[in-house]
Amino acid sequence: MTDFRIVEKLQVIDKDIMREQLKYHNKRIMVSKEFTFDAAHHLHAYDGKCMNLHGHTYKVIFGISGYVDERGLFIDFGDIKEIWKNEIEVYLDHRYLNETLPPMNTTAENMVVWIYEKMKEALNKADRKQQYIGARVEFVRLYETPTSYGEARREWMEVE
Repeated sequence: MTDFRIVEKLQVIDKDIMREQLKYHNKRIMVSKEFTFDAAHHLHAYDGKCMNLHGHTYKVIFGISGYVDERGLFIDFGDIKEIWKNEIEVYLDHRYLNETLPPMNTTAENMVVWIYEKMKEALNKADRKQQYIGARVEFVRLYETPTSYGEARREWMEVE
């Protein structure tokens, strides 16, 4: 059994740790955040169950990379959530995807590229570009079911 210990004294900046020590490295790092949304869709030119209107609880995972600032922080997870809520999820959650997305067959393969593009667009806005050093989307993974997903990766999206 481990002994429970209460911290006797909280570290104080500029006394116990200096500001120049907050940034530990200059390397590119990646943070990841996931979200879920519920939506309905159906597929065109498809002979199977998915040709009928049906719904999923989707899961989206973002991998976003960049460089830490002088505090040792790249991007706040809350900022990723704000982008998701205000600029991407509004088109997806509790929606009929065939209506709210651009004209496309609403497959995981098509949707994951659209989500990738929306996050890239959001990170490339002038104010964010200055705030998040070197920010770029490394991958987006879109789960249609707990065991089935489509993925878009930067190296595939930027080359082709």
